[in-house]
Amino acid sequence: MADPHNLKTAARTWKSMVDSNQALLLRKSGHDVLWWAERGHSAGVKSDIELREWMRTEHGITGYAQYAVSWEMFGYPEFMLRDADELLDGQYTDHPNLRPIANTLLAWAAAHPGVEIQMRKGYISLHTSRRKFAQVTRANRTSVDVTLRIEAPIGERLKAVKVRAGDFFDRKVRLMSEMDVDQEFLDILETALGQNS
Repeated sequence: MADPHNLKTAARTWKSMVDSNQALLLRKSGHDVLWWAERGHSAGVKSDIELREWMRTEHGITGYAQYAVSWEMFGYPEFMLRDADELLDGQYTDHPNLRPIANTLLAWAAAHPGVEIQMRKGYISLHTSRRKFAQVTRANRTSVDVTLRIEAPIGERLKAVKVRAGDFFDRKVRLMSEMDVDQEFLDILETALGQNS
């Protein structure tokens, strides 16, 4: 089983999003982020808003591809430069009692081929190659919520979540301790994994 304390090989951080957006930009335009940043500077672009307008109106580049150039020209948010371990530490530094729950969930995910762990500033996202199926979030000082994309009846463990229309993450399990990551919960997680694979 993977060591949940060494996430560098198991988890993707924000850098994966940066790389993905840069690859998208290259596919859409045929030019890399440095080429676009140089052109933006030469065109006198001074802000993110100006950059997005310039890329959209003059070059037809929209959406996530614009982020790659904006970050290159105007800097990356500090949290995007953190590695997976730093992001996880940041989520649980003030709540060490909840860290074992996260560690156990990460170990489960890392042990499942095809499950991708994506670390974010405030949560952990679990994906199949098809889509996201679970999100692990510290809910408060005493619990961690695992929100799921799952078709399953509401029950003792699986609770309803109020969501906007079209949001499929309408079920959650609240975990209060590492002991709550039991076989019943893991069966729910496996079901969500299977339904989204």
